[in-house]
Amino acid sequence: MRLQTEAQSKDVQRVLDAMMQGVVIISPQGKISLINHEGCRILETASEGDSSRDLASLIPGNQRVLDAVEKVRTSRRSRAEGEVVLRRRSGSEVLLDITLSPVAENESETPGVLLVLRDRTAFKELSDDDSLQKQLNAYGHIAAGIAHEVKNPLGGIRGAAELLERRSTDERSERTAHLIINEVDRISALVDELMVFARAEDLSYESVNLHRLLNQMIELLSAEPIASQVKFERIFDPSIPEIPGDPSRLTQVFLNLARNAIQAMGESGGELTLTTSISLQNRLAGEDGRGVPTVNIVFEDDGPGIDDTILERLATPFFTTKADGTGLGLAVSRHWISRHRGKLIIDGRGPRGGARIRIKLPLRQEKTST
Repeated sequence: MRLQTEAQSKDVQRVLDAMMQGVVIISPQGKISLINHEGCRILETASEGDSSRDLASLIPGNQRVLDAVEKVRTSRRSRAEGEVVLRRRSGSEVLLDITLSPVAENESETPGVLLVLRDRTAFKELSDDDSLQKQLNAYGHIAAGIAHEVKNPLGGIRGAAELLERRSTDERSERTAHLIINEVDRISALVDELMVFARAEDLSYESVNLHRLLNQMIELLSAEPIASQVKFERIFDPSIPEIPGDPSRLTQVFLNLARNAIQAMGESGGELTLTTSISLQNRLAGEDGRGVPTVNIVFEDDGPGIDDTILERLATPFFTTKADGTGLGLAVSRHWISRHRGKLIIDGRGPRGGARIRIKLPLRQEKTST
């Protein structure tokens, strides 16, 4: 009879392992008594190594899930939790829909809890990608309209200011004319920078060594006064091969992100950590639509982090928290990463408390100009 029970148990486990949802059973004592393959992937654990462990040890800091388990245990009623952002032990996050049900052989015993975890991260990322592309297209239409309505009048204003400067008879008039010229040039430069969203500018693809680009970026910044109190920490994965990319545009992105981080840390400086890695599971779409492995580049600083109230607007053109900022750096950076068929993700706060920005680039892609 025992042999038959073990065989049935193995059959049940095989069925559960074939499911696309994570299945986790928590015993009345709060231990994990069963977990399938998808549950192991979501919780970043192994069924053998973490069997009979506390759920709390696998999802530290995720009080919402732990509270839901306790409510189901005490009420003996099923419940659903949607849009749960689960921070895992590695520091990565996954978006879940969770259903919880009590499990007990009879009414007198304290029930265990069955958790069914549905990973919605990929769906959300696809929705975000579609939304981002619509935003970039909208920025392009706005840029084209601004250029049409502003550039021509600016040319006339600059010409009139130059004439006024040549004909000025006193220092004050000359200084005023020169100020007008400088302001017109500043506005023209902003319009030109905004036009990056409107122009279908080709990328100059070549084989790119990302670590070499990052090292060159650090050398450039180290010579600037703002970086005099900053320590650059490099955690590079040496197994990352060269990938097709536009080195000048990627360098522009890296410089924008690093300067933002340095400015956020303030005059006292701090540490800017640059981390690279490869992800085989979290894939991006290549030119043919098939999933390809991902190269990850993470910028993490020691600053105060980014307030959640401004997180959604941070990469919007002309939105800035700096007194002298243009509000285009992050928007343009996201544009160029998107053109590389990658993603730029802004985290309000990383595991260390400072701001964290992640770049994901396809490990392999066709060398195209679009």
